[in-house]
Amino acid sequence: MFDGFRLDQVDLGDVTLRARSGGDGPPVVLLHGHPRTHTTWHEVAPRLAASHFVVTPDLRGYGGSTLPPDAPGHTQSSKRAMAADVVALMARLGHDRFAVVGHDRGSLVAFRTAMDHPDRVSHLVVMDGLPVVEHLERTDATFARAWWHWWFLGQTDKPAERVICADPDAWYRTPGPDEMGAGNHADVWAALRDPAVVHGMCEDYRAGLGVDREHDEADRAAGRQVACPAMLLESAQDDLDIHGDPAAIWAPWLAHPLDHRVIDSGHHQAEQAPAAVADALLDFLSERGS
Repeated sequence: MFDGFRLDQVDLGDVTLRARSGGDGPPVVLLHGHPRTHTTWHEVAPRLAASHFVVTPDLRGYGGSTLPPDAPGHTQSSKRAMAADVVALMARLGHDRFAVVGHDRGSLVAFRTAMDHPDRVSHLVVMDGLPVVEHLERTDATFARAWWHWWFLGQTDKPAERVICADPDAWYRTPGPDEMGAGNHADVWAALRDPAVVHGMCEDYRAGLGVDREHDEADRAAGRQVACPAMLLESAQDDLDIHGDPAAIWAPWLAHPLDHRVIDSGHHQAEQAPAAVADALLDFLSERGS
């Protein structure tokens, strides 16, 4: 995987991020979702590297990245903290301004990076994601039934870690190595069998139900918007439209009209339709002057 890329453990102070980087050109950061690691991008990143400098970290608490001790309100796993990691990582690599692409939970981090650091983010791409407050305010029986893992992973009185770590192979289901790629499959499963990673993923969801929502609410009350051009990649075979038109939900958060495209895949777009994802990213970044 990732021919021509380098793999580093980058010490940022309170966390150390495992990150791959490679290519040449305008910088772009690719952020994975749950329960993946950065290797989910193994088919997309090389397609971008011919014209961009590509960075693919593991989010704090995921994969080979560390997580600080638990803090009140799970703030150590807030998307604000993860966004600060992205900015610090890119500064360490010599880039003060970059495009950011996020899938699933990574889309929340990408969005928070653009909101908190508008001077650093040139382009925002979200893949199968909405601001967390938009999900939570629309929660009903249909959403709770379909997205029930949000509430399970977010529990603290009866921690999900005890259930998951007792038999991670029964809890997590992924495609096989032929479909995911052998290296990606092995990397993801090494993470899923690590109790520290399972805890980090649960803390991500706990922050999502509390402090991340508070940050979104504060931004909305202050009238803050994403200042850079933004694109939404929606999976044709997923359910991001569970609340209605996702583009309409995104519109009030954006200073520019949304570029909304549908990818013919299931939820894990980067693994299931890497060429289409890469083509959409390259087109968007080129059109918008990356």
